[in-house]
Amino acid sequence: VQLVESGGGLVQTGGSLKLACETSGFVDAEYAVGWFRQAPGKERERISCVGRPWGKITYANFLGGRFAISNDDAKNMVYLQLTGLNPEDTGVYFCAAVDDWGHSCAALGEHDYDWWGQGTQVTVSS
Repeated sequence: VQLVESGGGLVQTGGSLKLACETSGFVDAEYAVGWFRQAPGKERERISCVGRPWGKITYANFLGGRFAISNDDAKNMVYLQLTGLNPEDTGVYFCAAVDDWGHSCAALGEHDYDWWGQGTQVTVSS
């Protein structure tokens, strides 16, 4: 399994970005893809998750509805739309995947994911 993130960049406070995670190599038709981020000097934190068959979605409470996860099955892509960005959202954003996800996105922690992308940098200026 391979995951490749893209779409990061530099934006001003209040701006938006759409991150993409291209997935490939899955053997199982059922798997979950999660988004995480790691701010400088901080631990990696979970942002969102979507489970396939698509429909189970979770978001971290601290997001306040600013981010939205979506997928394009035909393109093997999972997206994370970031809106209302502020400097505290700065960090490296990772997508991760697991095929034995138990149909519960909410129960998946960082250590449950088996495959990780290389990350994409998001920098929000004040």
